[in-house]
Amino acid sequence: MAWNEPGNNGGGQDKDPWGNRGGRDQGPPDLDEVFGKLSRKLSGLFGGKKGPSFGAGGAAGLGIIAVVGLAIWGISGFYTIGEAERGVVLRFGEYDRIVQPGLNWKPTFIDEVEPVNVQAIRSLRGSGQMLTKDENVVRVEMDVQYRVADPEKYLFSVTNADDSLRQATDSALRAVVGDAEMDEILTSGRQQIRERTEVEINRIVDRYDMGLLVVDVNFDTARPPEQVKDAFDDAIAAREDEERFIREAEAYRNDILPKATGRAERLKKEALGYKEKTVNEAEGDVAQFEKLLPEYQAAPEVTRNRLYLETMENVYGNTSKVLIDSQEGGSNLLYLPLDKLMNQAPAQQRTGSSSGDNASDYGIELERSSQPVAPNANTRQSTTRQGRY
Repeated sequence: MAWNEPGNNGGGQDKDPWGNRGGRDQGPPDLDEVFGKLSRKLSGLFGGKKGPSFGAGGAAGLGIIAVVGLAIWGISGFYTIGEAERGVVLRFGEYDRIVQPGLNWKPTFIDEVEPVNVQAIRSLRGSGQMLTKDENVVRVEMDVQYRVADPEKYLFSVTNADDSLRQATDSALRAVVGDAEMDEILTSGRQQIRERTEVEINRIVDRYDMGLLVVDVNFDTARPPEQVKDAFDDAIAAREDEERFIREAEAYRNDILPKATGRAERLKKEALGYKEKTVNEAEGDVAQFEKLLPEYQAAPEVTRNRLYLETMENVYGNTSKVLIDSQEGGSNLLYLPLDKLMNQAPAQQRTGSSSGDNASDYGIELERSSQPVAPNANTRQSTTRQGRY
């Protein structure tokens, strides 16, 4: 038998490679038969009865498969967006919408969701050696704090928004430092440089539409080159001493000026009070003399004596000792310790001692003048001198 002739397999029946029995030449099996076998196997797995043909059993199996696959596909589409996040939905790779926090659903294999945190404050540090306006080299360090304001622009406006912001910070910082002098950067102009850098960064972010919001810019440190660091440190220390002395002088001024102002106001008020008092007393005296003038014109001697007596009464009422020359040219001097006499008056009444004894106890010498003292001007000039104390 030739090698390519049909052989005999034991029972004398020919068998082709497709598994067909019989001696006739047959082709590949029918597709209906293949699907029928598959449906019968699936029906057996899911408890279905074995049908005689592909029609009923195959349709039921395919329906079950479709329902199970649809359920799995639907369940896999649920996802959750955090409270601080926003979901960017891409449909077939193209931006579609923004979803809010909570439980959401997307069609799997159709939509893709990328969550973006829009509340977290991110930090970016920029530093480097830069050339100043006066051709000095200085090392500057700056910290930029920002957050995502628009998730769509953050993902699709630029290739990498964070890296773009880093480059924008470096560019803005070099531009601002290059327009300032080194002394200004190291000492008094740090706040102005920080503000100008923040404005420049915001301008670049707005131009490229990055979807970012710069919250704050902190100007950390600025150091000169090591070769001149000591000299700059001395200059900075001198400026700090100057500011400290200025603050101390201002504190001293703030302490002295209110006291001096208060003292000046008090003196002014006292002067005004003294002025008013003096003017009022003078006006009262004038009014009193105007009232006494008619009486003096009517009886000059009596009025003059009465005024003299009232004046002496006021003068002697304010002193405790009175010295009186009893006689012109005489050697005897009358000394009246009024305070002690007044204090000893109750004791004298109790003991019954005489006034002469009390006077001798205090070393008082009395001499009675034979001539009476007249209360007029001529007598006062010739016989007595009163008012000495």
